[in-house]
Amino acid sequence: MLKEIVIAIQGWEDARLFIKKYRLFSWLIIPGILYSILFIAGMLIFWRSSDTVVSWISNRLQVENWLQKERNEWLSFLLVMTGVMLRLVLVLFYFSFFKYLILIIGSPLFAYLSEKTDATIEGKEYSFDWSSIKKDCVRSIRLDLRNCGWQSVYLLALIVLSLIPVAGWITPIIALLMESYYFGFSMLDYSFARAKLTPSQSIHFTGQHKGLAIGNGFLFYVMHILIILAPAYAIIAATLSVHKIKTN
Repeated sequence: MLKEIVIAIQGWEDARLFIKKYRLFSWLIIPGILYSILFIAGMLIFWRSSDTVVSWISNRLQVENWLQKERNEWLSFLLVMTGVMLRLVLVLFYFSFFKYLILIIGSPLFAYLSEKTDATIEGKEYSFDWSSIKKDCVRSIRLDLRNCGWQSVYLLALIVLSLIPVAGWITPIIALLMESYYFGFSMLDYSFARAKLTPSQSIHFTGQHKGLAIGNGFLFYVMHILIILAPAYAIIAATLSVHKIKTN
């Protein structure tokens, strides 16, 4: 898996060179601006709502009254850390829904970019085929809804785990790896669709090559430092990574 993570990370550098060589910058700007606006607005709403959820749980459990009665600094520290971990997991939980919304809305663009990238790698002349794009979009939306359902189940379990002091401190890391895996999976599947893999075969292949999905998804989150570039970079890098795996 480590080798595949390295390949996925190298795919992002390959994507940078590929975008520069074939002058694909225009495909980064417009979707990037839209993504940035939605991301910033969404995360502001999600952060405020996570505060509400944490406060509601604290009030229901009477945590503040219990701490005032106990007056134990160690207990206070544990509960503060538990609140921080819960808030981080909740933000990732909310972000996962936002991510799937973007994947569904942006599926025509992602399908086009993946096909154009693949055609360029193979040295073929790319011709726009709406029927092919539409087919990839429908497949992508179905897979995204399936992944959203499973990821929600896992994240709800992590929210419960995050309430356990000390043991719950690892939950944000698990949640981030899970987020990375499912996002990378969505990016990789465009290439799998062109390779004529069925959705079940795509699920099986990604399960055997988790490193590719985790590496691509993790760099997607890192790219939020330059948020405007993240979506287009992710799909081009995923396509290049799959091509590298196929030729090895």
